[in-house]
Amino acid sequence: MDFLEQRIEEFRRVLKPTGTLYFHIDYREVHYCKILSDSIFGRDSFLNEVIWAYDYGGRTSKKWPPKHDNILVYAKDIERYYFDTDAVERIPYMAPGLVGPEKAARGKLPTDTWWHTIVPTNGRERTNYPTQKPMGILRRIVQTSSPPGGLVADFFAGSGTTGAACYELGRRFLMVDDNPSAADVMSQRFATFDKVEYVGYQPSGDRQGVQPSLLAGLM
Repeated sequence: MDFLEQRIEEFRRVLKPTGTLYFHIDYREVHYCKILSDSIFGRDSFLNEVIWAYDYGGRTSKKWPPKHDNILVYAKDIERYYFDTDAVERIPYMAPGLVGPEKAARGKLPTDTWWHTIVPTNGRERTNYPTQKPMGILRRIVQTSSPPGGLVADFFAGSGTTGAACYELGRRFLMVDDNPSAADVMSQRFATFDKVEYVGYQPSGDRQGVQPSLLAGLM
């Protein structure tokens, strides 16, 4: 918890008043992280616990198979945070015959339960980074909680899916990770992106004397 507490405090400090924190954690730790985040942001700043549900991988027969992750959502300023539901991609109704053809064609807004597969082993977007998140999840977060041209930061950037979603959607991004493997994957993923700058990492060539950490950004 000490490791997380210092970082969450910094995340809150650098957030704009209109900014939002999306804190992705698994079901075994979310309870502790919710209490910690409440103490830093304040309980009134808690917006949602998003449940990312998926149906992929093995299934235990000794308990209900865990097939979801948790995303805690906090606003820096509960009166000013940015949230644009008109920008998000709508989803189909489960029973379209009950809402009429016009509503069925338009679809509905997502709720706080998101059904979305993980990145499949043979998927086109797969980078082979072990904790890679699907573009669909990050696209929804970026669309809803950042304005066009806004700056999105991911301080545990991993495979760089947040940056890829931002680039696709016209947002600036700041990706940070101290794992050399993550840095390599991101540099390959961002190779065709314009105006990406790196700090503390060289995407190619001689890396002697360079610390194995990455700060990449489209600013």
